[in-house]
Amino acid sequence: MSVTRAGDILIPLDQYPHIPYWFTYRQAIAEMEMSVIECAGRKSLPRAVLVFDEQYQLMGTLRRRDILRGLEPRFVDPSAGHHERSLFDIKVDPNLLDISSDQDTDMIRRRADEPIEPSVTPIETTVDFEDPLVKVISVMLLQDLNLVPVMKDDQVVGVVRSVDVFHTLADQLL
Repeated sequence: MSVTRAGDILIPLDQYPHIPYWFTYRQAIAEMEMSVIECAGRKSLPRAVLVFDEQYQLMGTLRRRDILRGLEPRFVDPSAGHHERSLFDIKVDPNLLDISSDQDTDMIRRRADEPIEPSVTPIETTVDFEDPLVKVISVMLLQDLNLVPVMKDDQVVGVVRSVDVFHTLADQLL
């Protein structure tokens, strides 16, 4: 059996959703909503988009939950981001919230036009195109990642998702 490498199971960058850091939440949502990823005959929706700077250098990822956090009402301090709020041990009972109110809906619509940059999670770990599957699995487990960018010649060439790693393992083991 030949060794499976990151490059064997990656989703090429041109087939994975990616956006510039100055996009708004609304634009990021639109990109995610229109993206369908097909890999090994399976179709799925992305859980995250890659975010790039002006020089097309990878900055980070923006997950669905990052978008939701970026749009959520700021209950403690309107100027605080989600990281600052987590310093306080305040839990909001979702049963007490009336999300359907016009005021809340208008606030979410206004927030949707703000830039995504504060919600982008920086990329701290990548794998190389030639890295074996075992290394990809180790990186994902050690860093608690569902998505790892794949590099070749110092450029992002695609991503490996945990679902694709799992399917690859299943194909090899079953």
